[in-house]
Amino acid sequence: MTSVYGPMVLICNARAGHGGVGKALPKIRGLLEERGLDYEVRYTQGPQDATAIARTALEQGFKFLVAVGGDGTVHEVVNGMVSDDKPVRDDAVMGVVAAGTGSDFIKTFGLPAEMPAHAVAHLDGSEAFPIDIGKITYTQDGATVVRYFANVAEAGVGAEAVWRASRLPQWFGPMKYLIAFWLAMRGFKTATASVDLVDRTYEGRLNNLVVANGQYFGGGMKIAPRAAPTDGLLDIQIEHARKREAISLLPKVYKGEHVPHEDIFEAKRVRLSITTDRALRIEADGEVLGYTPATFEIVRDAIKLKV
Repeated sequence: MTSVYGPMVLICNARAGHGGVGKALPKIRGLLEERGLDYEVRYTQGPQDATAIARTALEQGFKFLVAVGGDGTVHEVVNGMVSDDKPVRDDAVMGVVAAGTGSDFIKTFGLPAEMPAHAVAHLDGSEAFPIDIGKITYTQDGATVVRYFANVAEAGVGAEAVWRASRLPQWFGPMKYLIAFWLAMRGFKTATASVDLVDRTYEGRLNNLVVANGQYFGGGMKIAPRAAPTDGLLDIQIEHARKREAISLLPKVYKGEHVPHEDIFEAKRVRLSITTDRALRIEADGEVLGYTPATFEIVRDAIKLKV
């Protein structure tokens, strides 16, 4: 017996979540075997390994890939499943077993976080639907780079916070991003930006640009409460508040109550590009990528998500 999508390939970052993935894997495997679901496990060893593993599995004929880890693992698997703005295999399906320190992507869909029994139950059956994926194009070391993202991307102080969080001790756990935000805000200077929104242009102050496909990031912050990964649009926020006001907004982000706000320009678009008076760091799905200028686009129905 196996899934209706065939045997699954579990792509595991065993070190994610302070080793939580490695600890949870025996339980996950036992639950899959109880359900009679065929699978094999492939481990990542370093950055970009999950992308290569996902692409290889699809080329070998597998079509059911399961990201076992946090948002970084999901990010890499998505980049292995999409190429030239198209799915590598039209019939491929991605499942997620959240076991990392940051598992925000699944919250938009109501999938279980860090509960192997419930997560494995969602891998059974035939329920799956297509979702949109974001695309970022930027220049790094003179070369044009394209990355896809499943959840949320940022340019500005939010990306600086992600960069700082990656350098904090792991034992900070879920508080790591919040601590990193305070550290980033302390030294961040507001930039001057031009954001081309196709039918209009925003020009002025910018602390942070949020480009959202999903609703949550940063360990449970409901950054984009109206985002939907099935609507063919990116939710855009250009935050340009004074520092004191920007800090006061932070607690409201956890409930999605920071918008609407007079210091946050909001829009929904299929495409935008940003240029800034100085290079601002870019992150997507918690992965630090590069710097502005950059272009963000939506790729409709890029992958199927198992739910």
